[in-house]
This record gives sequence, C-alpha cells and structure tokens, in this order.
Amino acid sequence: MDVFLSALPALGDAWGLILQPVVLGYLVLGVIMGLCIGVFPGLGGIAGLSLLLPFMFGMDPILGLALMVGMVAVVPTSDTFASVLMGIPGSSASQATVLDGFPMAKRGQAARALSAAFASSLFGGLVGATFLTVFILIARPIVLEFRTPELLMITIFGLSMVGILAGRVAIKGLVAAGLGMLIGTIGEGASSGDLRMSTYDLPYLADGLKLVIVGLGIFAIPEIISLLRQDRAISAEPQIGGGWIEGIKDWYANIWLSVRCSIIGVIVGVIPGLGGSVVDWIAYGHAVQTTKDKSNFGKGEVRGIIGPESSNNAKEGGGLVPTLLFGIPGSGSMAIFIGAIALLGSGQIEVGPAMLKNNLDITYSIVWLLALANVVGTIICIFISGGIAKLTTIRFALLAPFLFMIISFAAFQSGQNLMDLVALLAIGLLGILMRRFDWSRPAFLIGFVLSNPAETYANQALQIASSRFRKSFGEGIDYLFSPIVIVLIIITVVSVVLGLRQAKNIMAEGDVKSGSKRAPFIFLIAITGYIAFAYFNAWMIPEYSRDRVFPMFVGGVCLIGCIALIIRMMMKPETDTIFADREMDGDDATATHGLWPTLAWFAGLLILTSLFGFIIALAVFLFSFLKIRAGMSTLYCAAYTACGLAFMCAMAWLLNRDFPPGLLQGYFDLPWPFT
Repeated sequence: MDVFLSALPALGDAWGLILQPVVLGYLVLGVIMGLCIGVFPGLGGIAGLSLLLPFMFGMDPILGLALMVGMVAVVPTSDTFASVLMGIPGSSASQATVLDGFPMAKRGQAARALSAAFASSLFGGLVGATFLTVFILIARPIVLEFRTPELLMITIFGLSMVGILAGRVAIKGLVAAGLGMLIGTIGEGASSGDLRMSTYDLPYLADGLKLVIVGLGIFAIPEIISLLRQDRAISAEPQIGGGWIEGIKDWYANIWLSVRCSIIGVIVGVIPGLGGSVVDWIAYGHAVQTTKDKSNFGKGEVRGIIGPESSNNAKEGGGLVPTLLFGIPGSGSMAIFIGAIALLGSGQIEVGPAMLKNNLDITYSIVWLLALANVVGTIICIFISGGIAKLTTIRFALLAPFLFMIISFAAFQSGQNLMDLVALLAIGLLGILMRRFDWSRPAFLIGFVLSNPAETYANQALQIASSRFRKSFGEGIDYLFSPIVIVLIIITVVSVVLGLRQAKNIMAEGDVKSGSKRAPFIFLIAITGYIAFAYFNAWMIPEYSRDRVFPMFVGGVCLIGCIALIIRMMMKPETDTIFADREMDGDDATATHGLWPTLAWFAGLLILTSLFGFIIALAVFLFSFLKIRAGMSTLYCAAYTACGLAFMCAMAWLLNRDFPPGLLQGYFDLPWPFT
C-alpha cells in the first residue's frame, strides 16, 4: 500500500504534464501520422518511428513522447483497414483479423467489421494502459522470473494455436506449420553460423526471409490475384449502410471475450521479443475455443475480429513494461522508441530502473498518453470507417495496381534489395497454391514467426540444463520444470487437445470443395520434396553444430506427416476433403480471368524493375495495366499514373528511402528518383 501511496504525487504530476494544450496537440499530430502509416500495408510502427527520429534530437521530452506515443498507439488500430478491406495484413499484428474481417467485407459488412475492430482496439488499449499503471511498480520481480525455459514454453504455447487453425485435415495444418518453421530457418544459424538452405554465392538468403515479405506474400498476393481474376468489387453488396453502430453492439455483446483477450495481450506483451507477431493468433485461438458454434470462423465471424483486435492494442501497454523498466525492447518498434528517448532534451531520461526512481512522472505520462492516443485514434477511425468501407464497392481492377505498388515498395524496404521483390513473388506463389489446395496459411505463418525464438530458446534451455544435469540431476530438473513451466505445459496440452478435436469444424480458409486427385497430389509431392531437401541440407551440417538439430527435428516430423498424407491420398476417393481445390467450385472456378495471366502482371512489374528501376517500371506498369486490363481511357490512365508516381516519391522522400534500381542504373548516372 505504501508503494502505491508514494506514487500518487507522480500520477498527479503526470496529468499536469499531458493536459497542456500544446502536449495534446502533439499527441493528436502523432495519432494522425500513425493512422496514415498504419493504413498502408507492410509499413507499421517501425517505419513511422523511423520517420520521427530525425526530429527527436533536442525536442522537449514531453512533446516528443506525446508525438511518438500517439503514433505507436494507433498503428495497431489503423492497420485494420487493410486487413478488413483488402485481405492484406496491415502489419504482423493484424494477420489474424484477415481471417474473418475480409469475408465480412466481401459480404458488404465492412463498416460493421471495422467498427467492431475499433471498439475492441480502444478497449484493449485502455486495459493495457490501466494494467501498466498498476503493474509498473510490481512488474520487476515477475518479469525476472521468466528465464529461457519459460520463454520456450510461451513460444510452444503460441505454436499450439496451430491445432486450432489446422483445418479439416489436421495433418495438413501441422505440416504447413512445419513448412513455415523450415522456411524460417533459412540463412545463417544463430548458434554456430552454419548456412541452411542458402550459400555464400547467394548472400540474400544468408540473412533469412523478413516477416513483412512472408506476411505480404502469403496473404496479400493471393487475395489480390483472386479478386483481380473475378473482375468485380471486393464487396458484392452495393450498399454499406450504417454498420458501424452494429459493430459496436457486437463488441459490447462479447465484452468478456474482449476482456480476456486484452489480458492475454498485456501478458504476452510483457515478454520481450514475442509481441504482436504471436499475440493475435493466441487471442484468435482463444476466441475459437470459447465459442460454441465454431462453423462460422473463417467465413465472417465477428468474434474472430474482436479477440485479436482487443489483444493487439493491449499488448502495447504490456510491451512498455520491459521497455521502460529494464530497457529491454519488447518489439522492433520499442527498440526505436528507446533510441528516440535518448535523443530527447539533453538526454536526461534513461529507460530502465533509474526511470522509475528519477522520472516517475514522465513514466506515468507515457502510460496515460498511450490511453488518450487510443481514445483519439479510435474516435477518428469510427467516424471515417463508413466512408472508407465504401472502397470495397470500387471495381477492384482500379485498386489492384495501387496495392501492387504499395506492397512492392513495403517489401523492398525490409532489406533494400531487389531480391526482396523476387522473394515476395516466390512466397506469393506459395500462398496462392496453399490457398487453392486448402493448406492453412495461418498455421504456416505461425510456424515462420515462431521458428527463430523456438530454436533459440530450445538451444539455450538444453545447453544450460545439460550443464546443470552434470552437476546435479535435481538441479537440472528444477531448472527445466519450474512452477511457471508446468502451468504452461498443462495449458498447452489442453489447447492442443481441444484444438485438434475442434479443427474439423473450423475452416480458416473458408469452405473449399474437393476436386480431382491430380493437382492436390502434385502440390503435396512438391511440398514433400522441399521438406526432404531441407532435412538433407541440415543433415549435411557438421555433427558438432547445434544449427542442424532444429531443422532436422522439424523436417523429420514433417516428412512423417507428408508420408501419412500421401498414403491417405492414395486410399481415399477424390470426394475426400484432402483433395480440396478452389478451382473446382466457387469464385475462383468461375473467375473471368486465368490465374497465370493475372499473376504475370505482377511478375512483369518485377522484370521491368530489374531492367529499368522501380519508378520507370512502375510508370509503365500502371499505365499499361489500366489501359489494357482495366480498359480505362488514355487520359484517366495518365492521371492515375502521375498520381501514383507522385505518391510513391512523396513516401520515399518522407521516409528517406530509395527505390529498387535496375540494370539501367548500372550504366547511367540518373537523378533521383530514377537512381
């Protein structure tokens, strides 16, 4: 009680700081910037904070914090626009929202889905801020209890969500997750530096694939191609209506789900390194597990939006606990946040234990700025959601070139390498085929996201445990099986059992009809071939290296799963769910344009970029696409192209980024933006 009473003066000082008009003005400016950044897929909080860094040097601390917190708080809110309206994850924290938000948009319920998401985000953000207010004084001993075994179990618990999202054929979902983990191991191993599925002749793969590329490739490219093939608007319903009020009612009817998922968000947010990449999947899995009728998930179930969106914003509050208390960034954006704080004023603010001692008022100012930013951002989003939802009634052929432009630029920013676009196309093709044959893309993405932490924590835990076992068997057991680990093991086992039992009722990819045997079987053989090659590649690594253990284990388990699938395919008739194929029935089967000619447009943009650079290629692509594919007038095509190029140049200038160069730039010294 004395601890809380001693903090009361700091709370009062914090409110005095943030209620100044100039501070509130900077907060609103940060919120507006965050909303603009979050709307564009693939950018997210890291890009936004990078944009602010040059302005932080010497700025008044409370003004700089208001600007940064305003931006960071609302990116998980505004990235919902892309997830719901386009089926494109606005960031790694909004991937699960796509599963039910996009189907609702296609049914003409975009405004309802958006408003339910924004109400959930607001509530989650307030829960996160409230949690941080109380927890900030008692968090240190709790967070310090999480050692490597506990972090490993949290990661495994995240992987247990695969059981929920495995689909009607559970083995396919498990193999999909394993495939994602194997692709996540591409590059230099963390333990010994051995290369896996890459060579020094191709240095791009030595660094591994970036999450933004895999996320956009697995979800964005397949949905854009599918809608483009149908040559219609996203929504089949011409009227949007006042669905945003109905969405708020949906949230209120499921308020206890929002409470539980918000708590999940702050708890996972406290654990450094996990954050938004996994919390939305855990919340989505919880929403599925606690719903009696699970048949509507993946088709437009509003609970599938409320759960993840509540956790996404709540995790920002949790993520500030290790950031402010220990100086340990809870995510990539928090790492930039720490660096920016060091630039404020004369450098008198230092994150870590000293901040609680010397700057408790600043600490609580950050907390309540976070809460206010969520309120302001959500109010703005709710008021504009009805208008923005009308984008779903625009013919998609007019939106597609803009989306191709945005995701290509976003993918390139991850590594500033032309190979980023090649990787995006390759992962996009994999996503198209997984979507077609009903292989769980969410399970794949969970595997990819958790591959690195799972391998790192497993290696560290086993290494430390072995040294303790050599001293004393009991000491090794105590280290591996602490009370927290045992509780997490029980929760994980229950989650897996319930998930696999319920998987047949959950269609994360929607209802996909069965087709002929040939195409699904060929795709399975291709997947099996890659997994076998990955296993052999890991086996070739020297025996003393720990970098071979994880991919060999995952590859071995996946090969067993592939063999089981092959046997089932050989024994079952073509009407079995294992032969699901979207080209046999539904929108893809009746599409007016073929898959490969449609994908060729995006491939053409890549080829032109490699020859002439991104800006020249983009000009040719936009004009040609609108003229040939969309059938628009020459004047319209020229105006659209000019606007697109101006927008890209403005984005690159603001973010201080370059465009992908081509062969042309190697022979001629061209001015910006053609360089």
